[in-house]
Amino acid sequence: MRAPLADRIRPKTIDEMVGQQHLLGEGKALRTIVLSGELPNLVFYGPSGVGKTTLAAIIAAKTNRKFHKLNGTSASTADIKAIVAELDTLAAPNGVLLYLDEIQYFNKKQQQTLLDYIERGEITLIASTTENPYFYIHNAILSRSTVFEFKSISAEEILPAVDRAFRFLEEEKGCRVVCEDGVERYIAFSCGGDVRKAMNACELCVLSTPEKDGIYTITLERAKALTQKSSMKYDRDGDEHYDILSAFQKSMRGSDPDAALHYLARLLEAGDLPSAMRRLMVCACEDVGLAYPQIIPIVKAACDAALMVGLPEARIPLADAVVLICTSPKSNAAYLAYDAAAADIRKGKSGPIPRQLQNKHYDGEDNPNKGQFYQYPHNFPNHYVRQQYLPDALKDTRYYTPQDNKSEQAAKAYWEKIKSTDDSQ
Repeated sequence: MRAPLADRIRPKTIDEMVGQQHLLGEGKALRTIVLSGELPNLVFYGPSGVGKTTLAAIIAAKTNRKFHKLNGTSASTADIKAIVAELDTLAAPNGVLLYLDEIQYFNKKQQQTLLDYIERGEITLIASTTENPYFYIHNAILSRSTVFEFKSISAEEILPAVDRAFRFLEEEKGCRVVCEDGVERYIAFSCGGDVRKAMNACELCVLSTPEKDGIYTITLERAKALTQKSSMKYDRDGDEHYDILSAFQKSMRGSDPDAALHYLARLLEAGDLPSAMRRLMVCACEDVGLAYPQIIPIVKAACDAALMVGLPEARIPLADAVVLICTSPKSNAAYLAYDAAAADIRKGKSGPIPRQLQNKHYDGEDNPNKGQFYQYPHNFPNHYVRQQYLPDALKDTRYYTPQDNKSEQAAKAYWEKIKSTDDSQ
């Protein structure tokens, strides 16, 4: 069984790698560490297909150590012990470099076992994860390691790798590979910063194209058919999922319809309709709120319409809702007011409900002032009467402050007028 192209063409030196110049450029920290030959324990954090495994293999070759690779989804403590058994033998005369992919799937006990060998210096660890290491990796391992964040690779950086892939396939097959204009660029821009996806797309293009007169002619149509969704997929439980949702809501809050539509498209192209609608409703309530309160039922109706028609048509009402939120005035006054009220509750600031607001019930004989004394506002001019609503411990506390928008300022002016003419003052 032949290995995937991404493995067959894997770079052998740092200079052959694409991207990660913030780590591997001349004079950068990780490059300097690798070239020094003195290898500390490392944690590589970043999305798939950006060079974490490739760099680990290069490091192993550079340091002349026996290289072992395990995957956290399938490896066990027994696998680690088997690797340790090679120490001080001809199989690993210069020590072992363990590359543990997806370390977040190692449970606490497994990570603790690994830690024991790391502390004794029997294993040098390079761990990789697509999740935030500070949430998923044992603190004791993190304290003995240096964390480096790998970033998605730009399309411009991937272009040379795509060209190299087609030239490599030419040599393997002994036939020319000719790409129509735009094929290599389309693949590079459609792989979502994942070099492995780009390599796989190149190989699929050749495998699915019939050879004619010793030439594989790759059409743009074929490239689009094989790569059309690759940049849109993401792990709905991973960091990228929450980064997209965060960027989506912050773009709406920041009144940038172009950015918000971009992130909406990323969610919908991945089929994540529920997350998009949830953030739309939250943003309508939290960030537009009282500045344009009618927006809440409008956005709700747009979400209902999206559910009714489903994807891909759901994009239409949701795009309307996104633009409406972005272009509406903003107010988080109610959001801030609630948080202030909740903060007082958590601090224990509450107290008995004022007697006039309690549900009517029998006054005990020990109550010298019997009666509820509630004043029904609708019995008074303008449907308003001044009376105490907050508990005594919070009397005269103000949580809500109207913000500077037409809707709240109009309500403020209305109530200032009503309250200034209240005869019950």
